[in-house]
Amino acid sequence: MQERTGIITFKGNPMTLLGPELRVGDTAPAFSAVDTGLAPVSLADFAGKVVIISAVPSLDTPVCDTETRRFNQEAATLPDNVVVLTVSLDLPFAQKRWCGAAGIERVKTLSDYRDRAFGLAYGVVIKELMLLSRSIFVIDQKGIIRDIQHVPEVTSEPDYAAVLAAAKALL
Repeated sequence: MQERTGIITFKGNPMTLLGPELRVGDTAPAFSAVDTGLAPVSLADFAGKVVIISAVPSLDTPVCDTETRRFNQEAATLPDNVVVLTVSLDLPFAQKRWCGAAGIERVKTLSDYRDRAFGLAYGVVIKELMLLSRSIFVIDQKGIIRDIQHVPEVTSEPDYAAVLAAAKALL
């Protein structure tokens, strides 16, 4: 398993990411995770759409909560051919409870708890915490990665404007 350092910190402490270093222009790796009803969901389910994948450590933390709520608001302004996925290692039951309480309707939450298939394929598993790092991937209609944002400090929010601009440029 490839290990990468010098990319992110957690509360100022350097962390190690497990998995490959993906680059803009790469084909987005296939993955399967589960939705809040325990049904399998794969990247192929969104073929032909622009996909924004927001990886977060846990929806039950303040920054992840804020980020997912913000993407839910922004998703309401995007056309139907843009899908926003939030992937975490939270159990599907916790994701369902959180989404219900937060009124999340436009963002689709997926749990990578079973085998970290998404996290390991996208190189965003934090070795020291065994959580996903705060990262965003924008994938075009043909399955090519067009933008990547690894938030340098896990406890900070992403650059929402940059993510949305990258997605809108594909429409």
